[in-house]
Amino acid sequence: MTPTPAPRRAAVIGANRIPFAKAGGAYAAASNQDMLTAALEGLVARFGLAGERLDEVAAGAVLKHPRDFNLTREVVLGSSLDPHTPAYDVQRACATGLEAIVGVANKIALHQAEVGIGGGVDSASDAPIVVSDRLRAALLRASRARSAAERVKAFAGVRPRDLAPVAPGVAEPRTGLSMGEHQALTTARWGITREDQDALALASHQRLAAAYDRGFFDDLLTPYRRLDRDQALRADTSLDKLASLTPVFGKDGSSPTMTAGNSTPLSDGASAVLLASSEWAQGRGLPVLATVVDAQSAAVDFTRGDEGLLMGGCYAVARLLDRQGLTLDDFDVVEIHEAFASTVLATMAAWADPAFCRERLGLPGALGEIDRDRLNVTGSSLAAGHPFAATGGRIVGTLAKLLAERRAETGRPARGLISICAAGGQAGAMILEAA
Repeated sequence: MTPTPAPRRAAVIGANRIPFAKAGGAYAAASNQDMLTAALEGLVARFGLAGERLDEVAAGAVLKHPRDFNLTREVVLGSSLDPHTPAYDVQRACATGLEAIVGVANKIALHQAEVGIGGGVDSASDAPIVVSDRLRAALLRASRARSAAERVKAFAGVRPRDLAPVAPGVAEPRTGLSMGEHQALTTARWGITREDQDALALASHQRLAAAYDRGFFDDLLTPYRRLDRDQALRADTSLDKLASLTPVFGKDGSSPTMTAGNSTPLSDGASAVLLASSEWAQGRGLPVLATVVDAQSAAVDFTRGDEGLLMGGCYAVARLLDRQGLTLDDFDVVEIHEAFASTVLATMAAWADPAFCRERLGLPGALGEIDRDRLNVTGSSLAAGHPFAATGGRIVGTLAKLLAERRAETGRPARGLISICAAGGQAGAMILEAA
């Protein structure tokens, strides 16, 4: 019997995304398939993959039409990749993109694949509209009718109110609360101030604008539909402007603090990350940006109020660091998805709290603190936007390039940490390293 080869690390070779647009903005007429194809084709062009058969492409969307059945495979068939490239869909709410990348990376680690792409896409502009149960039943009866009279009869019980479409909801099914309302509870529980939230939002815009200005995204982004920068980016915003905004979440509380300025906007966009074995990259003469060290998912029980909906990252990161024997001080760069500014701040407050870490994470004391100079150094979702399934690819691509830059500047290995919260109380975490 041939011995099983030892696991190896998957390498991040490169990434590509289209600029993220505000819902109802530049991509209002673009479908998930359109946008993911654009992101994938940009990656194919950058790395000369046209006509190549890859071992795997994994991607997904959180908001999907029934027409998006087999979305990723359809995108591959519409791309310039070899049509014999297999593909499959993934879905783990806002951690979908990260989960797709983990799946491809694990196949490479286990020698089941040499090269693949992971990514995601979402359109809040082209969200599926659901009709009422009564109208849906009538439409199904009409589709089975054998005569015009039967088709007319199928709609006999439909009332005018049944014709109103049911817009896709953002509320958690088990609580009825939106993600913003859930986060408002967490914000109050951890005493996160409006000033801290606005300061984090300002830093996100300033850092993203600075990264664009120095050309950091030139090889991570393909202009699309007349956008060459993220549409939500406000390089000229200020603390005064952010402080003038009216709270939109937690308004039933005594002092609401969450505004449109310190919350991510509904967005459209797509991203894709090229992963491969180091041998495949070497054979092509392609440099490796970083390697995937490890990843971890976690979930919390938010349904009874025991834990905040978006606090899963606390748990995923703690388990990941424990398994790798690392601390927060061991990372050069930390990327925490800015679903809301207060999500990032509450997560860091929890890690710095000895009682929380002992009682909830099972640690002997606080996990530690993160130097703000190492956090989201090129901005994050508050400034870039958050097309749900596309965020993972944006963050992995950004972090891999940042680590490669650090390694080139310092001549020593650089390590980065990712934490992405997701609906349903879930989260994903990943460690990348440039050695």
